[in-house]
Amino acid sequence: MKKIEAIIQPFKFDDVKEALTQAGVEGMTITEVKGFGRQKGHKEIYRGSEYTVDVLPKVKVEVVATDERASLIVKTILESAKTGKIGDGKVFVQAVEQAFRIRTDETDDKAV
Repeated sequence: MKKIEAIIQPFKFDDVKEALTQAGVEGMTITEVKGFGRQKGHKEIYRGSEYTVDVLPKVKVEVVATDERASLIVKTILESAKTGKIGDGKVFVQAVEQAFRIRTDETDDKAV
């Protein structure tokens, strides 16, 4: 099993969610996060004072999938989240040793 974590632009979330749903993903975890990378933030003016916003809002999407479906899910995220501009985000893939469904005691692939 694989855990796929994608950090994406907030305005691309609906596109990513729809694409993943069409690809057969039945569950995901969504978290509103903040971070920075090469995008470096921007300057804003509030009540006449200039300040730098260097930590930007992002959305983290987490999906756990079987090894066979992981590459399709990554491809789907990459295609649906891409704008071609700096700040589009990152996708990370990690191995998952075990998974358990609490309600039914199912394990591993059956729990996903």
